[in-house]
This record gives sequence, structure tokens and C-alpha cells, in this order.
Amino acid sequence: MIGIAGGTGSGKTTVAHVILGRVGAGHIALLSHDAYYKDLKDLPPVQREQINFDHPESLQTNLLVEHVKRLRSWEAVNVPVYDFTTHSRKSISLRVDPQPVILIDGILIFAEPALRELFDVKIFVDTPPDIRFIRRLERDIQERGRSVDSVIHQYQTTVRPMHLEFVEPSKRYADVIIPEGGLNTVAMDMVVARIESLVGDQRGEPQA
Repeated sequence: MIGIAGGTGSGKTTVAHVILGRVGAGHIALLSHDAYYKDLKDLPPVQREQINFDHPESLQTNLLVEHVKRLRSWEAVNVPVYDFTTHSRKSISLRVDPQPVILIDGILIFAEPALRELFDVKIFVDTPPDIRFIRRLERDIQERGRSVDSVIHQYQTTVRPMHLEFVEPSKRYADVIIPEGGLNTVAMDMVVARIESLVGDQRGEPQA
């Protein structure tokens, strides 16, 4: 069980993809905490926009914990597919099969005790706030149809305060802190080597 945490735009997904590319997706089950945002389809659009999506209560973490435990018992799970443009879950789900290594990323995964205690290795991606904001601004405009003003407003009112309250303090639980994320080749070499050794130990041997 490997957790990758860090602030919004820190490069968690890049780190996960580097690990997948070098270790091999066939050995890793990848889950994202973002997929477990609560479904807001019953709320009017105006109310959906007012939700604090950077607070732990906005996520259905208990479902993620359940899925992780099932994967560890070598059972497949159906992961929700979340639509960030409408703040609701799609009618489809994504099947994830069990693998020797379970990799989970998310900004709040170390802030949740029930989830945190499941990790064998905890990685925190540490990136300067200005870089993280620029990345989030570009992503939300290009991928989620947001305006510049809405991204700035959300960052000032919820993203930054919640980062300071929940995400940054959770860094103390990390076993490994990676500055610059996936671009830090020295750190990634060490992480990948460790995961490859775990895969080598467990290949073909179901976990209890």
C-alpha cells in the first residue's frame, strides 16, 4: 500500500505515472481519492459551486477505505467516475483488479486516520505554492471549463485555507518527501527501486 499526497498541482499524478511507467501497470492497482467526491447531482448548480471541495467531508473516504481493503483481499472493485464539470458522478464505474501493489494519490489521504493507517509507504510531493497555483489554474481552465476568476476565487476562499489546515500538516506523516515530484530523478529512482523489490517479493503470491 503506497500513498502519494501533496497539495493541489504538486505533481502527485506525475509521480504516480512515473511509477506506473517504470514498474509496470500490470503490477499496480491505481486509485485516486478524487474519484470519491460525493455525488452532488441532487443539489442545484448554484449550491454545488458553494461546496468546499478541499475539506475532508467533501469526499466519501469510507468507500475508498472499503475498496482498498477489498483489493488487499484480492477482490476487484468498481471505482466511481467523477465529472468535475458538473460535480456529480457519472453512471459508469471503473473496474480495478487487485495487484501486488496498491497506489493511491490525493491531497487529503494522509489527513484521514482510517486511510493513513493502511499505507506501508507514504510519499509527500512538496512543490512551491506559486508553481502549484499556476498548474491548477491551467488545469481547471483547460480540463474543467472554469474561468480565471472562478479559479482564483476558489483558491483564495477554500483551496489555500484547507491546504494550510489539512494538507500541509499531514506532511509530518510522510516516510518520503519528494521536492519537484516526478522531475526529481534521484528520489524517483529510490522509490521505484523500493517498489520493484516489493513486486519481486510478492509476484504470484496473493496477499492475505
